[in-house]
Amino acid sequence: TTEEAAEPVVLRVGMSGSPDSRNPGNAWLTEAFDLIELVYDALVYIDFAGNYHPELAESWTVSEDGLTWTFTLREGVEFSDGTPLTAEDVAFTLLAYRDWESFGYQSGYAMHIADVQAVDDLTAVITLDAPIANLETQLLFCYILPKHIWEPYAGDVDSAVGFENAEMIGTGPFRMAEFSQGEFYRLTANADHYLFPPVVDEVIFQTYSNQDALVQALRAGEVDLITEMPSTVFASLQGDANITAVHGSQRSLRDYIFNLSGPDNCPVDDGGICSGHPALRDVVVRQAMAHAVDKQQIIDVALLGLGTQGVGLITPAQGDYFADELRAEDYTFDIDLANQMLDDAGYLDTDDDGIRECPADMDCGGRQLDIVMQIPSDIDAGPREAELLAGWWSQIGIRMTPQILEPDTVTANCCPAFDYDMLMWGWGPDPDPSFILTVLTSDEIPTGMSETAYNNPEYDRLFYDQGVELDYATRVQMVHDMQRMMLEDVPYIIPYYDESVQAFRNDRFTGWPVPAEGSGDILYLQDPLSLTIVQPVQ
Repeated sequence: TTEEAAEPVVLRVGMSGSPDSRNPGNAWLTEAFDLIELVYDALVYIDFAGNYHPELAESWTVSEDGLTWTFTLREGVEFSDGTPLTAEDVAFTLLAYRDWESFGYQSGYAMHIADVQAVDDLTAVITLDAPIANLETQLLFCYILPKHIWEPYAGDVDSAVGFENAEMIGTGPFRMAEFSQGEFYRLTANADHYLFPPVVDEVIFQTYSNQDALVQALRAGEVDLITEMPSTVFASLQGDANITAVHGSQRSLRDYIFNLSGPDNCPVDDGGICSGHPALRDVVVRQAMAHAVDKQQIIDVALLGLGTQGVGLITPAQGDYFADELRAEDYTFDIDLANQMLDDAGYLDTDDDGIRECPADMDCGGRQLDIVMQIPSDIDAGPREAELLAGWWSQIGIRMTPQILEPDTVTANCCPAFDYDMLMWGWGPDPDPSFILTVLTSDEIPTGMSETAYNNPEYDRLFYDQGVELDYATRVQMVHDMQRMMLEDVPYIIPYYDESVQAFRNDRFTGWPVPAEGSGDILYLQDPLSLTIVQPVQ
């Protein structure tokens, strides 16, 4: 009937976390950037195969010296409050990201921008301080903000970060309609979007207490899509006629993070507490613990085989930048060797209670090698992984106690508070390596980007040099050299790169862009590229 046809088409997506902010400069969690990417646009976008395309920009040219990039914007683009987008918004946003030095992840993307000028309403000229090989990859995440909303905060990064941004005025394919922190948010379609007008009318993202609850909601038809689930249920979902369960490539990793902060690198002026176990600042302890981790068993138990062994922060999905040769140099699983390393370094179990003590010349505040690993509650496999780790590390005289906490609590304890011994967490790196490499630079210790407080001047130098290196092969080698430093210094143990495991109700929506098997394309059905093209089953 006509009345039935008028019912809005609502797509429901389940998630086990929740956005920590609607402000791009105060957002750290994946759930927040899923939301931000749906309501904001950038000058360029990337497809699942890793190719870059014009988004807000219609085209661009580059000067012969690589310093000047001229972008021509699309005509007729409007923000969700009806204000036309102009080159003034582009110039304001990029310069703000550059000048707001602690504006979340965004600050790093503008580090080489010297100036941006709005030549006219549709022409923005970006001048760089040095030619770089990857400007498109940096602009990909520079979400263009409306100048008329954000200009009051231009000179004050603290007020910019503190801005709630409740309405989220953007140019993206969806618009903010309703938001309840920790529960759900509802977006309505921007039917007039210049590039990706959605087929559906609304998308509701609903938070569930854990991944098991997500699976139950999918089975019951309460949600139409989930992009995270326990690997243990993947096979059973494949057997459900109304559900399609798929797995594929993604830029994702698990990390076990050491707190390396101490008297010389504690950002006390920025909220640093730096309470980590002093013994973890000893590279020998970290290397011994790395030798006492059976990565393949973690993959088999926690992921049921849906992953590959990790070696560093660069993932195989990042192509040539991944240092595959380091797999042969990784820490072998060898309990005897780990024990010998700790014995030789003076960490002995002097009272025969099974837990080693610090050497006499190390001030550990009376602590044995008794450490706590904080684990966000939304890591479904966290308890299983922690049980394995605790078992192996107990065999080398280190007691590890897992502590399950709310994700927001772990974030607050992490960076730049450094109020932890170890963390279990993960990253979803960009296509280009620069962003993920940033997190180990010393400049990021006080900003909240660094999780480890790793401080290595040679690493810092290489990071800057690779960012302005135009020769591709040379840049790749620099990135490989940085990964070797990470492997040797062990600020992280990277146990695995997990595959993306997702599922949707095939009796409700169709048109999902599932990559062909073996294509290497990224699988992420929550992406704007996916949510704008799916349509209801008729």
